[in-house]
Amino acid sequence: MAPPSTETLQSLILNTLASSPSSSIPDSRALQLDGCTLDAPEDQPAVQAALASLQSREMIAYKHHETITHVLTEEGSLLRSSGSHEARVWGALPLEGEGEGLSVAELKSKLGEETTKIGQGRAFKNKWIAKKGDKFVKAVPQITDSIIPVLSTVASTGTLPKELGGDKELADLRKRKLAVQKKTLHFSVEKGPEFATEVKQLETDLTADMLASGAWKTAQFKKYNFAAAGAPPNGGALHPLLKVREEFRNIFFEMGFREMPTNQFVESSFWCFDSLFVPQQHVAREMQDTFYIKEPSTAGDPDPAYFARVKEVHEKGGFGSIGYRAPFSDAEAKKLLLRTHTTAISSACLYELASRAGGWDKPAKLFSIDRVFRNEAVDMTHLAEFHQVEGVVADRNLTLGDLIGFMEVFFAKMGMTKLRFKPAYNPYTEPSLEIFAYHNGLGKWVEIGNVRPLPFPLFDIAW
Repeated sequence: MAPPSTETLQSLILNTLASSPSSSIPDSRALQLDGCTLDAPEDQPAVQAALASLQSREMIAYKHHETITHVLTEEGSLLRSSGSHEARVWGALPLEGEGEGLSVAELKSKLGEETTKIGQGRAFKNKWIAKKGDKFVKAVPQITDSIIPVLSTVASTGTLPKELGGDKELADLRKRKLAVQKKTLHFSVEKGPEFATEVKQLETDLTADMLASGAWKTAQFKKYNFAAAGAPPNGGALHPLLKVREEFRNIFFEMGFREMPTNQFVESSFWCFDSLFVPQQHVAREMQDTFYIKEPSTAGDPDPAYFARVKEVHEKGGFGSIGYRAPFSDAEAKKLLLRTHTTAISSACLYELASRAGGWDKPAKLFSIDRVFRNEAVDMTHLAEFHQVEGVVADRNLTLGDLIGFMEVFFAKMGMTKLRFKPAYNPYTEPSLEIFAYHNGLGKWVEIGNVRPLPFPLFDIAW
């Protein structure tokens, strides 16, 4: 039988409320439609849908009520009609002294293996049967099979009164898998502030025609349900730049790298330029190439000993260099700026690595992917900020060959296998290389990176 429509149930609920002396319906399972009571569990979801629709119009108010009941399993229904296993075993045996008993094999043949196995033990426990040799006989002339009234009561009421064992007996039935718990739902209903016996169609939109005709003044509008779930959007995806960034990060992690902290966009000129031995007279440090901070304009003092060593190398040279032979300005080194490259972070991390207590004791592999800032003219291919991917490997006895080999592995993981390495001039690192990869789509070689060693207490390869 098809379930009744929502409109039919709405009409039934409203008419029942109108005719009720208490203006309420205590239990929705008592509703009757065409002479049939809607007390089946499958009827209540349809009733709930009709109630929810009426409540949204404030015509009624309803409450949920849950009831735990019990229903018989297939085995429980079978025992209700034919008796318990132990009673059936007792019934198949002759009374002691009135005939030859039955063996286990004969009981299995007559009653089945399951009934014999379960019933034999329970019948012995109840002292209903006795064993004579290898045969079984009745030990008592009469028994009372209490399971039948118990199961019949559960089937008709869903529960058991105390005189039939109550909750303890129900737990035993569940344990024996003769009954299972079942949760049923029903509702109590009361009239709402907008109660009527007919359901009016509510307007959902305020239209231009309503405004022009004035119909909006008398129209009834459906209230907004601010708790309703919105329609899930079909769009939404990672930005292409974030996809590439995540791909780079996963490759670095796969190769055993540790990510450097790069959340410091403002740096001092010392870490951004001087510690990398960029001369203070270099054009990259001029206002037209770098964003300097107006307020505050200067950074705090770095490690005095390290600052002095860097200053001496700039002015006089050292470690095989003759230096720039130009005055080194402390004020210039302390200027604050928006970092022009993430190598400012690399230089600070490597210095910390080399100067920590106990000295440097094991190789380090570091990387960063973050924003840098250049004072450049903005056009279709340039912005004042962009992302830089940087990596550093610090160890002893590293060579330029190690750096080239690493680059080949790194870019191969991205699908770039055709690489070229071209010597390049960077005024503050030597030797330096530019990396080119062949782009099949463009049909030409494209520059994809710049690599060089870094002048630190360790020997480093970087890109």
